[in-house]
Amino acid sequence: MSPLTIIGGGWAGLAAAVRATQAGFAVRLLEAAPQLGGRARRVTHDGLALDNGQHILIGAYLATLQLLKTVGVDTSTVLWRLPLQLQSLEGDGLSLPALPAPLNLLAGVCTARGWSWPDKLSLVRQATRWQAQGFACEAQLSVAQLCQGLSRKVMQQLIEPLCVSALNLPAEHASGSVFLTVLKDALWSGKGSSDMLLPKVDLGQLLPDVAHAWLRDHGAVVQTGQRVDDLGPWLEQPVLLACPAWEAAKLTQHVSPIWSNQAAKLTHTAITTVYARTAQGLSWPHPVVALPSHAQAPAQFAFDKGRLSADAAWQGVLALVVSASSGDREALTQQVMTQVRDQLGIHDASLLTTIVEKRATFACMPGLKRPTMQVAQGIWACGDYIAGPYPATLEAAVRSGNAAIEALRQ
Repeated sequence: MSPLTIIGGGWAGLAAAVRATQAGFAVRLLEAAPQLGGRARRVTHDGLALDNGQHILIGAYLATLQLLKTVGVDTSTVLWRLPLQLQSLEGDGLSLPALPAPLNLLAGVCTARGWSWPDKLSLVRQATRWQAQGFACEAQLSVAQLCQGLSRKVMQQLIEPLCVSALNLPAEHASGSVFLTVLKDALWSGKGSSDMLLPKVDLGQLLPDVAHAWLRDHGAVVQTGQRVDDLGPWLEQPVLLACPAWEAAKLTQHVSPIWSNQAAKLTHTAITTVYARTAQGLSWPHPVVALPSHAQAPAQFAFDKGRLSADAAWQGVLALVVSASSGDREALTQQVMTQVRDQLGIHDASLLTTIVEKRATFACMPGLKRPTMQVAQGIWACGDYIAGPYPATLEAAVRSGNAAIEALRQ
């Protein structure tokens, strides 16, 4: 068997390790942290298994769902599937019925509460135009420029929440072409493609723990707590860099300065997750609620973790997500806790913890040139930041890991 060293045990590295093991490589995976998972991992707080951030999958994430199936995860038991919901606690906003695409979008638009007919028609006209153009636009267009024909309410209740959750940037700074790719795959790729898949277990249980066991059982070597600061000792065999962009840049500055410089220049944006607990029974129609978000109320979504799991420890736990977050941690926390009281009507909530993932995603801006998969002879890279059609999502990471192994095989 051909040896392969994979540096980094996030979702891209795990996907690559599984695919490489299936392809007959003798895989050694090295992860600097004490646990696998990268930027989608379990975090324990006072004995409570939480996550470093609330992640959502969608039905169009076919590579991720296949990876879960490959390592033995029963997605029907660990993921809560429901049609796309971008509704407030009062029910305003878009909710898609369980119909084939794009009929679900048309029906959802027609029945969207709180939208006037001019609001609805603006979205239908714009969506028709995007479809006619093959969901393509100039690389330099931002999402805001792409959506100039939409009404203010559609922008506030649909486009901006989708944009910030998928690209982790506000519409005026996010890539319109990448956003169109996400819309196409989610809303025009068949029945169930737009469904939200919410984890009913912590992220460690969702993939890293199971993938680790699968790799071990199939002969791969997985070493955590193994930091690599120099590629020199590993260059006698193919190396796949599945570590974050900034780490890959450091490791390649001498072997491929141009690639290293491109990776190092990527800017990153943060995601903040505020966890709170309440003894108040929640009667939300769904486990996720869209929040009116602005500068003083930064959280865009609230998740009822107790609704997602029968685990007694999760009952009454809320996760409030601030995508594209900035500013002081304490100030953000106070603002979000005020949202819990004022927007959700929960007055007894107590703070559990606030987790700030400072470099959660690369900034997917218009016209951005991302690093290529091949770094140098015998050195490859994978990750959600590598050149591709998707923003920094779990699906992008998994696809990149798979693609790197296919390139190595050829």
